[in-house]
Amino acid sequence: MEVIMHAAMLAFGLILPLGVQNVFVFNQGMMQPNLIRALPAVITAGLCDTLLIGAAVGGISLVLLQWPLLAGVLYACGGLFLLYMAWSVWRSTGASNAAPKLIAPGRQILFAASVSLLNPHALLDTVAVIGTSSLQYDGKERLLFAIVAAAVSWIWFFGLAGAGRWVGGSDRSGWVGWWFNRLSAAVMFAMGIMMLWKWMAV
Repeated sequence: MEVIMHAAMLAFGLILPLGVQNVFVFNQGMMQPNLIRALPAVITAGLCDTLLIGAAVGGISLVLLQWPLLAGVLYACGGLFLLYMAWSVWRSTGASNAAPKLIAPGRQILFAASVSLLNPHALLDTVAVIGTSSLQYDGKERLLFAIVAAAVSWIWFFGLAGAGRWVGGSDRSGWVGWWFNRLSAAVMFAMGIMMLWKWMAV
């Protein structure tokens, strides 16, 4: 029980703050006509988090981050892609009274994977918090720690998309969706600029 509580609290603490990944999943839940159509984004985000948590607990990601060039590549790729996403989301909103352009499943997967795996902050947080905290456990306890942390991510993303669908279903006028799309684009743009700034400083 101690391992379960520890993993759940750490994972929830990492995933709770507003970030590009959360914004994108919520956005897809809100903009798609039903929750099933948002599953590509939800499942991709869950799989990416599971991969990062597994790598952190297994020590693989800690080894990768010792390569000086890797941080620069992550910041550059992540920053450029976030700027592209911001432009795409902003363009998809159109006029405030127009129906937004839906993101196809393939692009949902690509976008969700990019904001999950090309986010240096998420990678570093996962290694520093999840990976380091798991070192106090061995064998089955460490495996349980990883499973619980990953489960929290899956539950969170499904809940986030569900909340987005509820908001989208209640938004008869389309104003909430329009403003949230604009906010999403602004967050992605700000994060993209910040990543490129850090890339230049690496």
